[in-house]
Amino acid sequence: MKVKSLPRYYLADQLPPRPRNAHKGDFGRVLVVAGSRGMAGAAILSARAALKAGAGLVTVACPESERKIIACALPEAMTFGAACSGGTFTAGAAAQVAAFARAKKINVLLLGPGLGASKGARAFALKLLAALDLPAVVDADALNALAAGPRPFKLKAAPAIFTPHPGEAERLLGKKVTDRPAAAAALARLLGGTAVLKGPGTLICDGKTILKNSSGGPALAKGGTGDVLAGLTAGFYAQNGLARGFSAQTALGTAALAVFLHGLCGELAAKKYTERCVLAGELLDFLPEALECL
Repeated sequence: MKVKSLPRYYLADQLPPRPRNAHKGDFGRVLVVAGSRGMAGAAILSARAALKAGAGLVTVACPESERKIIACALPEAMTFGAACSGGTFTAGAAAQVAAFARAKKINVLLLGPGLGASKGARAFALKLLAALDLPAVVDADALNALAAGPRPFKLKAAPAIFTPHPGEAERLLGKKVTDRPAAAAALARLLGGTAVLKGPGTLICDGKTILKNSSGGPALAKGGTGDVLAGLTAGFYAQNGLARGFSAQTALGTAALAVFLHGLCGELAAKKYTERCVLAGELLDFLPEALECL
């Protein structure tokens, strides 16, 4: 499968217009299912990124024990506290979150940032993915839950975008990643969606096409930047999907857009703070300038 570069015109086309008479419901309802004790920041970063990307309504579903922390840090988002034990979701919380998503007519699910690696959290992630038939962005600990769970994967969430870093990709594939394009294609086939294999020259693959990102750099080699990417992806996916329909094509284009802008934010932030000093939470300050580059 030939690797293609990301042309600017293709990326710009993934940004639907925002009519002057629009309301918040027109730009998507995103449910960010994330966070656990000690990792509430992952939920905050990803939800803020979804809002900054332009999603109309963002709700964070988190363990009830962590809800106050997240609500105080992110007043623009709504919160939903679910059953938890020791600061992490219980397996039984999946039914609560699924019922909430249906009642609130959620358009896009983001699952994974900071869920934790406990058995309960992993069972929760698998149950939720099996219960919800929603377009989804699957990231971080939700990917590890899939890797540790039964094969073949049983997902109702579709069309889905999966965002593994190399370590997560190796756990999913069950082998070392030595050929990145081949690994990206294998992930797309294995997971049945769009795979975003993160790293220098991030690859985006839907099983038919592989796109290579050119933006980014070492400023992004820091904890929390992946949470920001996941949130941007979910926020853009909600808008793009509502405007054009949720499809494999929309998922591929949205993932490519989010990856490119995320990398460009890193480049712009590094010019101000140096590549050493950029924090994940500062990336979003540069999103307006990055958007103007398209």
